[in-house]
Amino acid sequence: MNILFLCTGNSCRSQMAEGFGKALKGDKYNFYSAGTKKHGLNPRAIQVMKDAGVDITTHESNTTDELGDVKMDVVFTVCSDAHENCPFFPGGKIVHKGFDDPPRLTKDMQNEEEIIEIYSRVRDEIKEFVQNIEEYI
Repeated sequence: MNILFLCTGNSCRSQMAEGFGKALKGDKYNFYSAGTKKHGLNPRAIQVMKDAGVDITTHESNTTDELGDVKMDVVFTVCSDAHENCPFFPGGKIVHKGFDDPPRLTKDMQNEEEIIEIYSRVRDEIKEFVQNIEEYI
């Protein structure tokens, strides 16, 4: 089964979800992530995932066009923008499971410790979701 995590920029939430998917359920499913746009990998997402023992440094920020001919069985939109602008995936089940956007929530913040706390909270919420992904598929 091929599972896609879709977000706007494929820089943070969808990358974390793909990382946890591969780390926790990679023996059962094939996990991918993509964005409706390409923003590059978020350095703080890399950091908080590393803190959780998951290395996403080899991930790339992709758009849905760059997925090639891979047929997606389930597409999880992890932000409302991606849900509203989700491309068509023939035969794929689309499920919305939104998470807060750490870059948006922290854009005016200066305290790095508080910023990382927000990224870590969202990371932990995504991890719990992925651990229980069978409830949604």
